Order: sequence, then structure tokens, then C-alpha cells
Amino acid sequence: MNKPLRRIAIFCGLLILTLLIRDNWLQYVQADELRTDEHNRRVAIERYASPRGDIIVGGEPITGHTTTKGDFKYKRTYKDGAMWAPVTGFVSQAFGANQLESIEDGILTGNDDRLFFRNTLDMLTGKNKEGGNVVTTLNAAAQKAAYEGLKKQGGKGSVVALEPSTGKILALASFPSYDPSTIAGDGASDAEAWKKLQKKENPNDPMLNRALREVYPPGSTFKVLTAAAALENGLYEDADQKTETPLPWTMPGTTTELENDGDLPCKDATLREALRVSCNTVFGKVGSDLGNDKMLEMAKKFGFTEEQFVPVRSSASVFSEDMAPSEVALSSIGQFNTAATPLQMAMVSAAVANNGTLMKPYMVDELQAPSLDTIEKTDPEEMSRPMSAENAQILQSMMETVVEKGTGTKARIPGVTVGGKTGTAQHGVDNSENPYAWFISYAKNSDGSSPVAVAVVIEDENAVRGDISGGGLAAPIARSVMEAVVKGKQ
Repeated sequence: MNKPLRRIAIFCGLLILTLLIRDNWLQYVQADELRTDEHNRRVAIERYASPRGDIIVGGEPITGHTTTKGDFKYKRTYKDGAMWAPVTGFVSQAFGANQLESIEDGILTGNDDRLFFRNTLDMLTGKNKEGGNVVTTLNAAAQKAAYEGLKKQGGKGSVVALEPSTGKILALASFPSYDPSTIAGDGASDAEAWKKLQKKENPNDPMLNRALREVYPPGSTFKVLTAAAALENGLYEDADQKTETPLPWTMPGTTTELENDGDLPCKDATLREALRVSCNTVFGKVGSDLGNDKMLEMAKKFGFTEEQFVPVRSSASVFSEDMAPSEVALSSIGQFNTAATPLQMAMVSAAVANNGTLMKPYMVDELQAPSLDTIEKTDPEEMSRPMSAENAQILQSMMETVVEKGTGTKARIPGVTVGGKTGTAQHGVDNSENPYAWFISYAKNSDGSSPVAVAVVIEDENAVRGDISGGGLAAPIARSVMEAVVKGKQ
């Protein structure tokens, strides 16, 4: 063989060797990666070849399925989709999945490793693979009251309700919302619906989960946390001890007087009276007297500065460090850059109602196999103890005064003890936009236990500014949610 032919033969041999190496690499090394790649249509076809399991509320499914004529045999359907979207999220043949539909996808599709033996048995017996179920902690009546209350209000807003003794999420509503059924397929109508739901096309951003992902200035609802800090740090020993608060009060390091919302009886007011009429001066001075470190420590005990996972991620609420005394004063009344999710403020109210113990919030009670056998059960977990039981009970008495004869009277429920705190939080540069209306509360049984704690926030840019208040807009919604839970327990 002459030299040129030998070179060609060697080159061809190297090409064949390269092809063999590449073929073996694809078949053995990258096989699993390619098999499960999201761009592999066979993966998607297999994913929708059998019905998904259901998301369950109160023993009833709030999801379902229907058959289609395309490559994907089944697609997801939702009952009262807009009401439940902040809980379920969506699963779409075209746009993927989020929230519970994504987090618990393995159970719902039947692909979870914990279902391996069952799937193997089904394969041997010729039975079609089935998905398992996600059983939630949600209360259908409370969720309906929350969503319909927000819808009737007509603006934007959200509601979170917790069971203080366990941390179970009883309601998680956000408005405006969307129906996940409209984007569940992969057709033109689904694409058009998806486009209309995006913030670029729809400024109301209906896909935003305001209960978990939006942080708002909490306004005067934060005074509950400031009162807790005052009691826990021994600044004041009881609710009816007079505070040393001049009127007017000038914030430290400034010549600026902290104003109250009107001509209120705030001079040397007790903590109870200051919470009842919502004195900025009293709680601003409390925060300033305690200092940044002690206020931040208390905020962290209630869950601020960290994301929560319920298991859907909730944004971290904000209380800053290294603030000037005047900034601490403003932060202690829920202004400056203090910000909280509705979930966070429900946690504050729940901890007070639970005699100072904060339970970790969660909304998945158990995961079920297709046979309804329990695969995993969530046990209530203590998250922290921001307050002693004694101080929590003092704070309860203060919050109950707010509802009995203060700014929160619209949350009263006949025959039920209710504690609460209103808030009207500044919004926009120099408070130029309509404020947010807040209300946090709890209902208490005759034995002292609390079945529900609630946080409501309303943002309504179309309302008359003077008509916006936590007691006027948010408290009635909180009352209806609490009533739904209390009546269900009776």
C-alpha cells in the first residue's frame, strides 16, 4: 500500500473509532440525561400519557383531568381554578409547572421513587400507571370566604389564615387571580391565554402569588411585634403601665417630630391604649429605646429576614440592621424599609394567639399513593418562641381591646373572642400613592385556644384615599374567614 492510501485508511479508521466512541457515549453515558431531557418530546408524551393524581382539600379533589386529541393524552383541569391557583399553581403541556404542581410532581405523576415497587407491580400485572395525591391543610370554607372577600373588594390583595397550634395553612388567597385550566394544554388558545396573563400584557399581574411572594410595608400591624419586643425586653412590664412618651416626640438625631394619625391621646399612653388608637409616637419611641439589635432579634424570632418554604417558597420579610435611631423608630411602626409578606404577618398573629410559640407554616398534610396509602405525613414543627406565654397573654388582651373598642371593631364576631390590629401603610414616594390597608387577627375559643389567625392586605389604587383603612377594608374580610373556620369547628 502506497503512502497516500495508507494515510487515507488511517484517517478513515480514526473516523470510525470516533463514531464508535460517540455512539457508546450517547448510549451508555448520556442515556439517562437524554431520556429525561425536557426537550425530548417522548418525555412530555410519557408525562401526559396517564392522568395526574389530585390535589385534595377537605377530602375533595380540586383538580381533575380530561383527554385530548393530540400527542398528549391527558391534560389538567381545575375546579374553581382562580380561587385555588395560589395553592395549586399550574401544570401546562406548553409552559411547565409551578408551586405544588411542580414541587410534588413526582407524586402526582406517579414517578416518585417511593412509588417504584407499586409501579413495578403494575407493570407486571399490566395495570396502567397512576399518580398519587397531595392532601392539603386548606379549609375550603375559609378559602372561599377569603377569595370572595377580595373579589368583592375589587382591588388587589391577599389573605393568609393559619391554625396557630399547628402551623397549618387554612387559606391562601390572592387577587386578581387566574384559572390554570386555561393554560393547561399546548394549543393556540393556551398560548394566547398565557400571553394575556403575563405582567407585560396585564399590569395587574394575576399570576403573582401575593400571599407568598409580595412584600408590603406592614404599617401599624407591625406595632404588635414592637409591643412584643417591649414586653420581652422588660421595657414595660404590663399592658396598663404608662409609657414615658412625650407629645410631640422628636426622633433621636433629628429635628423631625413623629406624627400620629390625628389628635390621639398618646402622651404617656399605656401600651394597651397606644395599640387601641395606634400611636406612632409610643411605638416609635419603644423601638428607638430598645435599639436596632433588640428589634431585629425580635423580628427574626417571628420569621423576618428568612425565606419560608410551605413547601412553596415565600419571600423573606425585611427588617434592617445598622439603622440610625430615627430609622429604627420608623421601622418599628412598619415604615421606612420594613416589609412583610401576608404569610409573615399571619405568623406574627398566630404566635401571639398560640401563647408565644410560633409553629412552622405548611400546607401539605400528607402525600398519598394511588391506593390512598400514606407515603409521607407532615408533623407540626415548632419554629421559635418569640414570647413567653405570660407576655403573649398580655399582648392578646391588648389586641382584644383593639377589636372590642378600638380601630378593629369591624372584626367582631358575636360569641367569639377576637384580637386584632389594623394598619394603613404608606405607599409611593412621599406617600403619594394610595396606602395599603392591613388587618391581622385571631379568633379564640372559650378554653383559650385559637383555631385561626389571619392576615389581610388590600391595595386599591382606585379607592378614595380617605376611605382606605385596615379597619374599614381588611377587617371585614378577616372576620368572614375567621367565622368560616370557627363555625366549621363547632
